[in-house]
Amino acid sequence: MNQPVRVADPELARQGAADRAQVQVAVGVLIQSDGAFLLTSRPVGKPYAGYWEFPGGKVEPGESTYDALCRELREEIGIDVRSATPWKVEVIDYPHALVRLHFFKVTAWDGDLQMREAQSAQWETLPVKVHPVLPGTVPVLEWLAGEAGAEGG
Repeated sequence: MNQPVRVADPELARQGAADRAQVQVAVGVLIQSDGAFLLTSRPVGKPYAGYWEFPGGKVEPGESTYDALCRELREEIGIDVRSATPWKVEVIDYPHALVRLHFFKVTAWDGDLQMREAQSAQWETLPVKVHPVLPGTVPVLEWLAGEAGAEGG
C-alpha cells in the first residue's frame, strides 16, 4: 500500500520521491491532562533550525519505533516514557530527506523536561501561537483539531 507523500516545500520538491530511501522517525506528541501538547524548537545546526515540532528522532537499525521514541525523548528532553500509544504515520518529502514519521501519543512520563539540545519548549493548545511550524507538524495539528471537533460536536 503506497501512502501519500506530503511535500514540505513544493518549490524545492524533488522528482521521484518514491525512489528515495525513507528515514524512519519516531515522534512523541506529549499531551497533558488539560489537553495542552508540547512543541520544541529545532536546534541550531539542523535543517529547519528554529522551526517548532514535536520531539523525536531517527529510528536506529534494529530498533523498534517505540524503543526509538523512548530513547529520543530521554536524549532530547530528559523524560522517561511511561505510556505511549502508536497513533498515525505520515510521509513527508523534505528537501534534505524523505521521512516516515511514526507518531505516538504520549500521555504519561517520568522526569522534568530538560532541553538537552539547547532547544526551546512550549506547551500549546490550538491554535498554536509559536511559529514557524515544521511542515511535518502540520498534519498533527490538523488531527488534533479534528479530534477536538469530534469531541465537541
